[in-house]
Amino acid sequence: MDQIQEKASKEVDIYRDTWVRFLGYANEVGEAFRALVPVSAVWATYAVATMYVSADAVDKGKKAAVEHGDNPGKTTKVAVAVVDTFVWQALASVAIPGFTINRVCAASLYLLGRTTRLPLSVRKWTTTAIGLSTIPFIIHPIDRGVDFLLDSSLRKVYGQSAGERHD
Repeated sequence: MDQIQEKASKEVDIYRDTWVRFLGYANEVGEAFRALVPVSAVWATYAVATMYVSADAVDKGKKAAVEHGDNPGKTTKVAVAVVDTFVWQALASVAIPGFTINRVCAASLYLLGRTTRLPLSVRKWTTTAIGLSTIPFIIHPIDRGVDFLLDSSLRKVYGQSAGERHD
């Protein structure tokens, strides 16, 4: 292992190894609370998650630029790092989990309305609790699914192997 790889393996990734990672889940929390808060609050959580995704992509691009120095193909390697990270994060942290929690909550609210006589406020809070409790169970399956999707498509376009992922 060369010195750059050794240093990178010891370096803490602020976007993956610290509390900052939870900003990527902001929209799932927003979707869980959709029945209780204004839609603008839900969209604000998407803005937070999108800023997280963008910052991580830029960070991976900067790291790729340092790693490749003045080597030929540096621009391509940086672009691949940014695109791969952005697409992976956009799918795995924002689009798919946001849609999933939205549908779980919508179905929960509908079913509670059709099968119980609970007051609307109780149904909304129950829906929010169901949505929040669903988040930990969907993260890893979605991540692996997005890995498979990108390994089977986009990563073949730019010739990146699974071991070189920027996710």
